[in-house]
Amino acid sequence: MSSQQARPAVVLAAVLAIGVVCVWLLMGTPGSLLTGQPHRLGPGPQLDETVIVRIDQGDSAAAIAAKLEESDVIQSARLFRTLATLMGVGGKLAAGDYEFHRGESAAVAVQRISLGITASRLITIPEGWRGEEIGVLLEENGVVPAAEFRQALLGQYDAEFLAELPSGAGLEGFLFPATYGFALGVTPAQAVQQLLDAFDGRYAEHVQPLLAASSLSLYDAVTLASIVEREAQVPEERPIIASVFLNRLAEGIALEADPTVQYALGNDPASVAEYGYWKGDLTIDDLAVDSPYNTYAHAGLPPGPIANPGLDSILAVLQPARTDYLYFVARPDGSHAFAATLEDHLNNICEIDPGRC
Repeated sequence: MSSQQARPAVVLAAVLAIGVVCVWLLMGTPGSLLTGQPHRLGPGPQLDETVIVRIDQGDSAAAIAAKLEESDVIQSARLFRTLATLMGVGGKLAAGDYEFHRGESAAVAVQRISLGITASRLITIPEGWRGEEIGVLLEENGVVPAAEFRQALLGQYDAEFLAELPSGAGLEGFLFPATYGFALGVTPAQAVQQLLDAFDGRYAEHVQPLLAASSLSLYDAVTLASIVEREAQVPEERPIIASVFLNRLAEGIALEADPTVQYALGNDPASVAEYGYWKGDLTIDDLAVDSPYNTYAHAGLPPGPIANPGLDSILAVLQPARTDYLYFVARPDGSHAFAATLEDHLNNICEIDPGRC
């Protein structure tokens, strides 16, 4: 190969190498930078040292990077600028007074400022968790004690959607799963309010406009969405699963949803100690558990939400697929086979698991 022929190949290899590095920075090292909690670049934070860095409106990425480096928040302003450019957020860094640990990673700093998360402790609450699980997560991350969080769930709070709930309703189902920044010194009640505020924002923008066209109340919609959240492993199936349960409700057929039984068992400390909050393999005795949440034993919706669903599951209930399905059974990969008749459902079971036939 001549030198002239080799030169384009070298350039192409260099471009590919740069591309690989960029992908590594975005996907491998920082993790899911815009949606999750990234891995750290550089040393971990010195948790006993915090600093407030003021980001003014109009500050450039270079100016912000310089402030962070001068305050010993990050080690490298250059790395901050590079990540901001690679992520495409260099011009979208939000103003505010940011609470940082000294020795923070550049990836975390870019993520938080691009999302406007001013508080220092960044925690992701997964979809489909119970309130008790959220309390444990907050305690493990040094936010608030789990027992105090559970007690705070009994308090009074300010949010527009709360007026739509029935008297005496709890907050299970409305602790919105998302990524949060919790300030140092936050109280349990303030932590609860943050979660409710997040739900309230989605309620006003996405949920409330759809409720008028639905026969469901907000409480019933979130109750059903919590079941859909626990059942759906494939996101695209949420509207179909919602249609199955809505069809069964319309026909007066018991929902027979395993997650409601798991929730009932999760209210028994002995069961939680042995199996966790969501027991995996339910027995015949489990399906007969004496609880109003057992939708094998009781027709209709359970008394309230069994978990805290994400927005997609709520929207699936309010905008379900149009089907005549009444049954579904899980495949090994987490997807489901749906059926309109019991005969087809039994055939699906035999096809998926011949040992059950």
